[in-house]
Amino acid sequence: MNSGSNIARKYVFVCGLHRSGTTLLAHNLGELEGCTAFRNTGVTMDEGQFLQDVYPVDNAYGGVGLFSFDSRAHLTETSDLLTPGNITRLQASWHAHWEKEKPICIEKTPGNLIMGRFLQEVFENAYFVVIKRHPIAVSLASQKWSRTPLHNLFEHWLHCHNLFEQDKKHLRHVYELTYEDYIEYPAKYTAEMAAFIGTRPINEKTESVTDSHNKKYFERWRYLATESRFRKYYRHLVCKYEGQLRMHDYSLVTEFPTDQECAINGREDWFMTGELCCDLATVCGHVWRAAALARSRFDRRMPCIHSVARRRIKPLLDRR
Repeated sequence: MNSGSNIARKYVFVCGLHRSGTTLLAHNLGELEGCTAFRNTGVTMDEGQFLQDVYPVDNAYGGVGLFSFDSRAHLTETSDLLTPGNITRLQASWHAHWEKEKPICIEKTPGNLIMGRFLQEVFENAYFVVIKRHPIAVSLASQKWSRTPLHNLFEHWLHCHNLFEQDKKHLRHVYELTYEDYIEYPAKYTAEMAAFIGTRPINEKTESVTDSHNKKYFERWRYLATESRFRKYYRHLVCKYEGQLRMHDYSLVTEFPTDQECAINGREDWFMTGELCCDLATVCGHVWRAAALARSRFDRRMPCIHSVARRRIKPLLDRR
């Protein structure tokens, strides 16, 4: 039994990449009978990663669209962090924010997608609800946060979900769904998830969104691959990733009027040009992130600079 009280508890971990619908999903699971989720904790998106000090947060490994590329972010039952002291501390950190009288505890963090085996060791009665969203929507939505080229974001999406597919064999309780199915039939999937974790919905209505969020990203992708100045780069991404993404039941071309509209013939000269575009995009991404970091540091220092300036200039003005 884990810490918190004498109640026999279940622990439900919501898993999915940034911008995959995990916040919506965790909120709705928290509304089920007997469930408690983090609310008003004061940390970003009420994510459990920011309410503990046992393992590094996603940002320590690059953050949105990058974290899984660092092998240290992939935690399993073999992790050196799984000491008795750390296990007790992590349990206590999260139980401090869960309602003590409710037996089903919900936690949401994007990194959970590649930490399931680790979490299962810490919380014995662990359940995993895994949501997957179209890589076009996830990647384009994440780009403004990660400042990462699209090919890197596709690679990250694939790497995270491939790691999960390997880890899934070691997890005892897993429920998987897609964002697209969930927003189309929220009541159906909410009922299924409730049954999976052993509870039931209290209200028939759940917080939901429309598919307009996905549609705007598909429209953007169509423009990039068919009309933009850099469409050769985006068409190369179709050639490079279409086969891999189809293995996850997604496609980069089915959102076009016809598959042929964005098809390329795969000639070597196209491939070489596309790979060169990827290299250039990667360099631009590094510059973009470095500039954003410099600006962020400057913005944080501005109040101090203004304060020093006022202290030094005001006496001079007062003498006039």
